[in-house]
Amino acid sequence: MFGLFKRKKSRSKDSPGRANHAPEDGVLSSSLAKNVQTMEEIFKDVDTLRSRYIENTHSKELRCRIFYFDGVVNCELINEHIIKPLMISEAKPSGGNVVINQIVQIDESKITDQFCDIVEAITYGNTVLFIEGQDKAVLLNTKNFSTRSVDEPDNEKVLLGPREGFTESMMQNLSLIRRRALTPDLKMKNKILGTRTKTKVCVCYMDSIVNRKALDELNSRLEKIDIDAVLDSNYISELTRDAPWSPFPTVGYTERPDVVLGKLMEGRIAVFVDGSPVVMTLPYLFIENFQSSEDYYMHYYYASIARLLRIVAYLLTISVPALYISIGAFHHEMFPLQLFISIATDRKSVPLPAAIEALVMLIVFDILRETGARMPSTIGSALSIVGALVIGQAAVDAKLVSAPMVIIIALTGITSLLVPKLNTSSMIIRVVLLLFSSMFGFFGYMVGISFFVTHILNLRSFGVPQIMLSRKLKYQNVKDSFMRAPWWQMINRPRFAADAVRQKNKGGSRD
Repeated sequence: MFGLFKRKKSRSKDSPGRANHAPEDGVLSSSLAKNVQTMEEIFKDVDTLRSRYIENTHSKELRCRIFYFDGVVNCELINEHIIKPLMISEAKPSGGNVVINQIVQIDESKITDQFCDIVEAITYGNTVLFIEGQDKAVLLNTKNFSTRSVDEPDNEKVLLGPREGFTESMMQNLSLIRRRALTPDLKMKNKILGTRTKTKVCVCYMDSIVNRKALDELNSRLEKIDIDAVLDSNYISELTRDAPWSPFPTVGYTERPDVVLGKLMEGRIAVFVDGSPVVMTLPYLFIENFQSSEDYYMHYYYASIARLLRIVAYLLTISVPALYISIGAFHHEMFPLQLFISIATDRKSVPLPAAIEALVMLIVFDILRETGARMPSTIGSALSIVGALVIGQAAVDAKLVSAPMVIIIALTGITSLLVPKLNTSSMIIRVVLLLFSSMFGFFGYMVGISFFVTHILNLRSFGVPQIMLSRKLKYQNVKDSFMRAPWWQMINRPRFAADAVRQKNKGGSRD
């Protein structure tokens, strides 16, 4: 759809040699006419490009021309602080520095002699100024992008806590972080990714507590990215993540500024992508899948219970269908007698085997859930009610499925909603466990669980194990894992950050 394949190293057959003769790869000329001609050649057939010739009223020597893109600049700023000063100024320009320091009234400016810098700047909302007799151009900050308001993210709503969420403007997102962290220790380093889109990416971290190995590994992987376009943070995630074929996430995502700042304070790294409201956080521990930002804004008793419920819900959503099939098909004696008789009576008129029936019901449930999520909100809610009540009841009455199976699938679907970060893995694991259980019973279920547990224990996120095991079980190591300790007991940072700080301080105490 987006044509975002990795850029080929060799030149394409339909444009041989273009990389060596492209106009944007050249340098500026001292002739204003030649520079204007080059700009018109670079942006040929681009109707949103605007140009204006300016001549000073006091000196005929000051002749210049500006270029900018309509819709991404502040036109009032250009008129009042660029065009008007250039027309009425009495200063005699001997170079770009005089124009910047004495004539134009813009807060941010840059001088360049490369057309590639000009192309990147003008497409990002800046205005370029060419002066007759000068082989350098002035880049002036006139950005004015249209952005949506800062609202609470729909996917991360909370009952208590901040209501702000990121937008598609990277600078606005960075300001939400900077406003909360009034310290020079917060570092923000920009990078450019995408050979065609030139997307701006910002790597943020707290310099004194960041895990240096993870930061170096991230920078190394970012340098290796070779792709035409980067439109969202998931592009970077898939190109840099550990275990790319694993169903479990190794990079965190969030749209909340308070979550990002909390991760930064734990020694993690945040990656902002211009044009995306989703921010990557890393290293990512497995227990973060069950954590919520609301856990830290409510009483620690409630937060701990809620977190335990999410862990139990995940175990149920991947295990309930497999356990039902393994017990019903191989280990009947594990059912109470009355329950076994009820299930057997209800199933005797169902045409499909229990394993196939469960698989079909899981597929139907996922179809209904996906359809409800993609449809408009009013239609989606109505569709969910119709799918859950009408279709389910009609299938039971028609003897296509058994009532216990509907209950099992409903329980599986409801519990999966408690852990949305692991939806992908739960969909895959429950099917794998179902297949293993249908062939080998409870033994197959245990084999499948053992395989996935081993896989999780070997997962790493930018050099940090997702499950950090310790020889000694210390309270400070588990204070924010399956439970949330009160704030006065949350003293130490996570182990990967504490170890990094200790190494930096050469054996100093944990922060």
